[in-house]
Amino acid sequence: MPSHVAYCHKKLGPPLNQPTEPAYLRICIHRFQTALVCGLLWGLHRLPYEKRLKFGGWVFGRVIAPMTSYHKRIVENLELIFPEMPTVDTMRLSQEVSRNIGITFTELFSPDDFLNANANYSLHGTGFEALKQAHAQGRPTIVVSGHFGNYDVVRANLIRHGLRVGGLYRRMDNPYFHDLYIKSISKIGNGLFERGRSGLKQMLKFLKGGGVLAVLIDQRLTTGAQLNFMGHSAYTSLSIAELALKLDALVVPAYAVRQPDLSYCIQIEDPILHSTPEQMTQDLNDSLSQQVSRHPEQWFWIHRRWLYADIKEA
Repeated sequence: MPSHVAYCHKKLGPPLNQPTEPAYLRICIHRFQTALVCGLLWGLHRLPYEKRLKFGGWVFGRVIAPMTSYHKRIVENLELIFPEMPTVDTMRLSQEVSRNIGITFTELFSPDDFLNANANYSLHGTGFEALKQAHAQGRPTIVVSGHFGNYDVVRANLIRHGLRVGGLYRRMDNPYFHDLYIKSISKIGNGLFERGRSGLKQMLKFLKGGGVLAVLIDQRLTTGAQLNFMGHSAYTSLSIAELALKLDALVVPAYAVRQPDLSYCIQIEDPILHSTPEQMTQDLNDSLSQQVSRHPEQWFWIHRRWLYADIKEA
């Protein structure tokens, strides 16, 4: 993976002949990274929950992001999507983005306090009514969100409202941090399925049994359909839409928008109409784009979302 974000008007392929560190060195790096995270979490948990969130946001925004490639990546992505934005506003927004990422990180590694604070929100709207009806009928349902606000707030509240909710996740490169992360988010709700043959089999059984699958649509991919996201082409997987068409599953976009007091407003939008996989996925991209446009500080701009795609106005 390159250490920089390359934007150009021609298609970029994955880096070739990139040297990789020896296995023992990679293990040492992963253990060191996880030890640092554990040390940070230990310090954060010495604080009351609200102060912990604010300090976690400050640490990521003022220390971690500037010391890593995250700050540079956030700024490059913001400049790509908002080229007319003055530099001073871009820098201010990048700080807000980093702060929100730090708050989300702290929340997810504080599962007990997180649930006490965020699992009792009211859910309403036509999207939620469709969700309840599908669940009562035993119809498979897919709730789609993005790395925006805190996506697990939606999962926690659907579970509290009596829905049987599972989540799909991708194994992280660092196995030690991965285990730490899964252990923490499992306290928010069980039924987590890892991408892969075994997890796919379990996920299909869960969906066919009338379960609600929570997924994120905005991971960076090196292949897939090139669809519009925030006005630019981005590789996007069609698998959510293809699965929905195969199982006649309801597809509903849902988001948890962070408020100034660190509470959340959950927005469950109208179901996505069944059409073609490309159109349904574009509708999901458009839904997330609208949320990001309204609340740009709450999306994870650290992702190389447009890497490897044809970077042009779509």
